[in-house]
Amino acid sequence: MKNFLYALTQYYQNICSALKHGDGIAALALRCYLVPIFWMAGTNKLMHFQDTVEWFGNSDWGLGLPFPHIMAALATSTELAGAVLLTLGLLTRWISIPLIITMLVAIFTVHLPNGWQAIADPNAPFANAQVLASAEKLEAARGILENYGNYDWLTSSGSFVILNNGIEFAVTYLIMLLALIVLGGGRYFSLDYWIKRKFSK
Repeated sequence: MKNFLYALTQYYQNICSALKHGDGIAALALRCYLVPIFWMAGTNKLMHFQDTVEWFGNSDWGLGLPFPHIMAALATSTELAGAVLLTLGLLTRWISIPLIITMLVAIFTVHLPNGWQAIADPNAPFANAQVLASAEKLEAARGILENYGNYDWLTSSGSFVILNNGIEFAVTYLIMLLALIVLGGGRYFSLDYWIKRKFSK
């Protein structure tokens, strides 16, 4: 029995030793997932920068943040730089920190009042009053479209939904960035790895 456990332990250690060469794949997957998200967010802010500034600063229909020009510039540059650096796997841990801050700001200033769900689904476990109320509105919209529109054509690209804009996606990105702080850029698939390897020699 002792010999069997020893052999099993050795077998397990051999598997772990072989798998460690692929441990950078998880970090690469996280980076590849986040890159287009931050690139689109950053370029959208840049292309409509004045609108972004007004939205950041206006307390009536916007976020009511102080120093809106500075805040908009920081958010835009962080997202664009984040997309580039995550693509290269360069300074992965460092750029994850300001990106986490942007996610926290988005969560607490934009999404939190809407609850958890990004897409309103009254059957989901975290459905709040706003989401529950969306069911009747969505059904009414479907009825109008079925009676007065080409419903089959309108839904050929997917079902109609109501955007709830909750914290779901922002929290997901936040968790992924926290994982990158731990993982770094990843073995073999990042400049971080090769720079560290060069200087460690």
